[in-house]
Amino acid sequence: MRSGGSSGSGVAVNWKSSLQVTTVLACCRVIAEGVSQVPWKVYGEGSARREAVDNPVYDLLYRRPNPWQTSFEFRETIMFHVILTGNAYIHKLRVGSARRLASLEIFEPQNVQVQREPDGRIRYFASSGNGSRQEIPAADMWHIRGPSWNTWEGLEAVKLAREAIGLSIATEAAHADMHRNGARVGGSYSVQDKIGQEKFEQLAKWLDRHSQGGDRAGKPVILDGGAKFEAGQMTGVDSQHLETRKHQIEEICRALRVMPIMVGLSDKTATYASAEQMFLAHVVHTLLPWYERLEQSADINLLTDQDRANGLYTKFNPNALMRGAAKDRGEFYAKALGAGGTPAWMTQDEVRGLEEMQPMGGKAAELNMGSQNQAAPPSPIKEE
Repeated sequence: MRSGGSSGSGVAVNWKSSLQVTTVLACCRVIAEGVSQVPWKVYGEGSARREAVDNPVYDLLYRRPNPWQTSFEFRETIMFHVILTGNAYIHKLRVGSARRLASLEIFEPQNVQVQREPDGRIRYFASSGNGSRQEIPAADMWHIRGPSWNTWEGLEAVKLAREAIGLSIATEAAHADMHRNGARVGGSYSVQDKIGQEKFEQLAKWLDRHSQGGDRAGKPVILDGGAKFEAGQMTGVDSQHLETRKHQIEEICRALRVMPIMVGLSDKTATYASAEQMFLAHVVHTLLPWYERLEQSADINLLTDQDRANGLYTKFNPNALMRGAAKDRGEFYAKALGAGGTPAWMTQDEVRGLEEMQPMGGKAAELNMGSQNQAAPPSPIKEE
């Protein structure tokens, strides 16, 4: 994590060098912002689906986890950590004799060492900038893990995708070098006779004036003494640099499970309707697994046993991201409520519950059996 491992392309890959690859940065941002921009609240007081605003965890997750970060900034940071390194470490600070949870403060992953004892206990050691090292009790550490092999530490995505990221870095560097030198070899200058060191340096200085960046760049070349100048041609390998870089975008997106269209790689075959479905697929297949991972981790690590016994739980509300499907969702709810005279299979309160809204009670908790089961109104009496 600190120094990175060398990839097959010869490039050292770590979290810092990975973030300098625009595709990795874009993938991290699109996931982190997708997690950060939706409400994350505590629900479930009794049998009603209500916001548990009095629980200390509510404000920590929804608005202010610590004195210097907003909830958006907090979630954005932990997502960058867990996406790249597989682990995010948050110190749970408690106050008072009741040890009330008061603040959530993030450790940088490279400053935390995790150790598993033979008896199964997991110990956490945090290092500070001055070189000191202290043990953080496991009860005071909120450890968010990504996909794991040994069950107690997340796998480092940077290490697993090292070759794809390393090749992207190497390709980008080679492309930059090529453009720095004019994107191609300027050409060859040949003379009939052998030249010595002095003549070589004179010709090199003369060519520098006519090359890109020189004061005579782009102007006609004047030759004498039977000299010939042949312009260089870009090879097929050079012309494939762009295709190679596009392929690496797809490789990195595949490793981080992000659809390429979400990081700006255009799909010429996409229509407006298909693009909308791709955005919805991003929510379903990329963000929802992260929501579930974070919800379960917060339930276990932030809520007490008594909270969970009382039915409290944390919940993301991604409906704002699903606005493109609002029409479809509305049509589904309308049918579920008995629109068109068909018997309903959901009540208004059940629909409100799916939208994380409070129940209204009364008739909203009753099924609408449809007009076909209702008695027909009497016919008006016609006067003779």
